[in-house]
Amino acid sequence: MTRRANLPGADELFRSTTPALTSVPTSGEASAPLVPPTIATPKAPSVNKGVRSIARRRVTTVDRSPSGRERHDEKITVYLSPDELFDLDQARLLLRGDLGLAADRGRIVRESIAVIIADLEAKGDQSILARRLRGL
Repeated sequence: MTRRANLPGADELFRSTTPALTSVPTSGEASAPLVPPTIATPKAPSVNKGVRSIARRRVTTVDRSPSGRERHDEKITVYLSPDELFDLDQARLLLRGDLGLAADRGRIVRESIAVIIADLEAKGDQSILARRLRGL
């Protein structure tokens, strides 16, 4: 007698519990479509030629503040030069040492993005982001 527990295999643990869309009905089953006709019919092509497929959510002043310390589901990767990373860490240490504000690098970046986006929406072409991207 072994002391090992008898566990189900991976096929049993990860088996599909919903009917497959590609299953072929047998002679005893009704041949109703698996996808409702309203979903299966193609939609008319939209007139908008832009990249965005979902309307942009307008941010009000109430929820303008960045998310802070919480779990985030979206992620981007930003490559920084050693000097930029040094400046970011210096800002973090300055906030903590001189101002008594504990903030990680991600929080500083999210706050910075919120400030720069608010400036862009308020000033448009004259915002600091637009001027810096133009090289002025």
